[in-house]
Amino acid sequence: MNEANCPDVFELSTGDFAVIGEDMTDRLRGQLPDDAGVGPGEHVVVVPRDVLIRARRDIPKT
Repeated sequence: MNEANCPDVFELSTGDFAVIGEDMTDRLRGQLPDDAGVGPGEHVVVVPRDVLIRARRDIPKT
């Protein structure tokens, strides 16, 4: 496992996507929109805007 500290978005062999980012669950839980929630085993992860924009080209449209 690489211990480098860099946010990333990548596609898994299942076709799902994984996101590496800063865990901000405790800080942002009370600021979520009314229709959002954090379930057991879930975390609010913040990914810098530029990382998500760069990942866009790798995300299929369908």
